[in-house]
Amino acid sequence: MDRSDETPPYCPAPTEPAPDGRAAGPPYADCLQCGRPTEHGIATPGVVLCPVCEWQEAQRTACSG
Repeated sequence: MDRSDETPPYCPAPTEPAPDGRAAGPPYADCLQCGRPTEHGIATPGVVLCPVCEWQEAQRTACSG
């Protein structure tokens, strides 16, 4: 089987900014709570949190019913 005719098993990276406001590539903003790098670019408006702090904040604000 000739693998040169197959398409790559991945999708190309998007060239437009993500709809959730995340900027592609560095420089990344630091988390406002712990100071670790985030997945958001420096120009991202609003409160910028790392994935861990984002998850913890969601746990704190979730309705416990």
